[in-house]
Amino acid sequence: MRQAYAGGCACGAIRYTIDGEPVFMNDCQCRDCQRKSGTGHGSYLTFLRDGVTLEGKATHWDIVADNGNVKTRAFCPTCGSPVYMTFAANPGVFTVHAASLDDPSRYRPQAITYAMRGHAWDHLDPSIARFQGMPTG
Repeated sequence: MRQAYAGGCACGAIRYTIDGEPVFMNDCQCRDCQRKSGTGHGSYLTFLRDGVTLEGKATHWDIVADNGNVKTRAFCPTCGSPVYMTFAANPGVFTVHAASLDDPSRYRPQAITYAMRGHAWDHLDPSIARFQGMPTG
């Protein structure tokens, strides 16, 4: 029996459980992810929205991504932890921050996105596929 993915914010006010496997796992080096993380990239798992159960109230912040699409970042209003993202152009997916998982060791990056924005000091696994932007299809 496969184990659901579970996680939430640092203080526990926001919790999620996701049935199903990620459809994509990536390290993103876009400037938005750098600013959000305070490092050189963000690490994410993207799931189909149908399997998501969400508890707690997040604060939302919309931003226009490098590709022109609006993404909504959700974070805890109490502890400030970033927890998940949704996308206006693709409402059928739900993306969580790898560090928000109860078991972050389940994260296995498949790709590096927006490598064109990467910094020399941000050393990511050289064996992972690199895309200069966000892959399509």
